[in-house]
Formats: sequence, structure tokens, C-alpha cells
Amino acid sequence: MGEDQKLQDKFSQYLENESIFNDKDVLSTNYKPNDILHREDQIEELASILAPSLKGNDPSNVFIYGTVGTGKTLVVDHVCKELKSVAENGEEPLDTVYINCKMKKVADTEYRLTAKLARELGADVPSTGLPTEEVYDRFFEALKDTEGVVIIILDEIDSLIKKIGDDFLYNLTRIDDDLGSTKVSVVGISNDLNFTDYMDARVKSSLSEEEIIFPPYNALELKEILRQRAEDGFVEGSLDDGVISKCSALAASEHGDARRAIDLLRVAGELSERDNKSKVTVDYVDTAQEKIEKDRVVETVQSQPKHSQLTLYTILQLSNNGGNVVTGDVYSKYKDIARKAGTDPLTQRRISDLIDELDMLGVIEAQVVSKGRHGRTRKISMDLGEHIESKLDDIITDKFYLN
Repeated sequence: MGEDQKLQDKFSQYLENESIFNDKDVLSTNYKPNDILHREDQIEELASILAPSLKGNDPSNVFIYGTVGTGKTLVVDHVCKELKSVAENGEEPLDTVYINCKMKKVADTEYRLTAKLARELGADVPSTGLPTEEVYDRFFEALKDTEGVVIIILDEIDSLIKKIGDDFLYNLTRIDDDLGSTKVSVVGISNDLNFTDYMDARVKSSLSEEEIIFPPYNALELKEILRQRAEDGFVEGSLDDGVISKCSALAASEHGDARRAIDLLRVAGELSERDNKSKVTVDYVDTAQEKIEKDRVVETVQSQPKHSQLTLYTILQLSNNGGNVVTGDVYSKYKDIARKAGTDPLTQRRISDLIDELDMLGVIEAQVVSKGRHGRTRKISMDLGEHIESKLDDIITDKFYLN
């Protein structure tokens, strides 16, 4: 039997099998349920802050904090959607603009961010080519033309500050006096509770923001969230007893991340379906956790800067040769690899910082050890498993032509 026929038979078999999923979209982290569980207080607080916009008044700026998967973006989207719905029946115009500041080529420069905001408000701004001052002018003109209240939602706002600084925020909060009848409110969403500590005092003063904290979900709350999703997402009777409890417990132990819990449940279902099983068992949750962890590491490494990837590649090469890997050996070999990749090596101090960052990300483990009178060094090890380490090696090798 030829390979083409085998593939056709496999796909035909898939079509014939009964799916355990009723609506897989419900098990996506991008799905927006009508009923948001265990965030009633936060919904009420945000609604109270933004409500003055319905009467044409300027609502306070607000920063929303919480770790990943605690419902921040979901709640902001829900409240703003309902706010706009009520505003449509009123007399005061209201608009909202959402920007994910972590998206590539959206908020990595002041130009791109301002241009994106201007385009969202209907202005004609090219992706490149204008002076930044001109882009600001077009953005301000678009705001003036909008009138009423404009709520600008900056998701992952800490990423924005790290990339372009806080001048943009300062400019944004100082323009109300020049906009006539238009009023601007900023809603910042961040995973980092302390990111405003790094902002200029004048910017913090200008923002005069209110704060809403989103605590992590506990295991019981996660269980109820998963039950809500499973009810619509899976065919009735497709989940063994204990599957939802295990997904909830695992996610609760990792900072109460609802996204993690939903991903575990969905991937466990996908793995079960691939094996042509009619039920998802607890064993598939364990397999799903392992798969998600591997995918997370690969995604993390792919998002790192060039020299961070080259440093990791150096550690992989040294680890494959056996023996202990220490920072001095890493820098010595890294210099050769960087040149082979066609780039100038960074300083030893900077590579030491990159090793720290890789350690913090959980990609490597760097343990400080004493060498007696010869000082201290760091012993570096990796324990990602042969499969994932080989995959990372291949990815970096292909990217920088290191064959």
C-alpha cells in the first residue's frame, strides 16, 4: 500500500469516528463565555470606574494586575463590550481601542504603536516612512474627530514600557486639554504588579491611575470554570471521573492559571481522540501536561533574542560532550559560535546575564559553586529530556546556519 493511500485511509477513518468534542472552540483560551465565573467583584469595580463615560465624563485611568490566566483581558473585554452596548442607546459617543503590546510589529516602537492607534480610529497612516511627530499629529487629529470618550486598552502594558519607555504614556495622558470635546482614558493590563516602579515619577503622577488586582484562581474555582467549559465543549459522558479535578489541581499548583487548566483539558481530549478512545482518562491529563511543557519551552526559546539563543545552543553543545558545563567554558565556545553565525560576540558579563535569564525561564539550571580561593563559578545543567533538547538544537542550527 502506497503512502498516499495510507494517508487517505487515515483521514477516512478519522471522518468515520465519533468525536468526543461537541464544540472545541469552547475549550480555546480565546473563547469568551457569557458568564464569567469568580470575577464578579472585579467586573463590578471596573464597571464603576468606566461608567462616567456614559455621561460624557472622563473616567479614571486604571491599571489591572494579575498573573497569567487570571481573567484580566476577559473581564476588560466583557465590561467594555457591555459599556459600548449601553452607549449606543445613549446620547454620548464612546469608542474603545484594544492593543496587545506584546504582538510583534505592533508596539515594539513608538511609531508603530501610535500608527496602529491612529489607524484603529480611522486615520490613514503608513507602516513606515513618516516622522514620529507627524504620526502623533495624525493620531491626535483622529482623536479629535472621534469626539466623546475614547478608552484605550493597552494589554501587556509592562512589555510596552520595556520596549519603548514611558514617554508615550505621558503624552497620552496630557493631551485631553488639546482635544476639545474628546476625552481619553487608559486601561493598562499587566502581569507585573511592580512595573510602575520603573516609570518616571511625572508619568505616574500624570496617570493618577486606579488599580484592580486579580488574584489567582484556587482549585475549586478552576474546577467550576472547567465544568462550565466541558459542559459545552465535550460530548456528554466523554470525561472520566477525576479528569477535571486533576486539571484543576495541576493548574492551581502553578499560580492558579485558568488558561493552563483549559489547555490541559483540551489537549487531554485531543490525545484521547487520536488514540480513538471514547473517553478522556486521567492518564491523558499527565500526557497532556508533558506535551504542553515541551511546547512551552520551545515557544519560550523561539521568542528569545539572537544572542540568548546562541548562548543556549552553546550550552547544548557542551552538554552533549559530557562533563560539567561552567560559565567560563560557555563564553569561550560562544564566541566561536557567534562568529560562525555571522554576528559580533557580546561581552562575558552580558552572556552571564543571559545565562541568568535562561535560568529564570526554567530552560537551564545554573547553580553557583565555590572554587575555594579561586572564587566562584556556575555549574550549568539541562534536564529537558533528549527529545526537546534535540528539537531546540535543530531550531537554532537551522536559524543561524550552524551546520
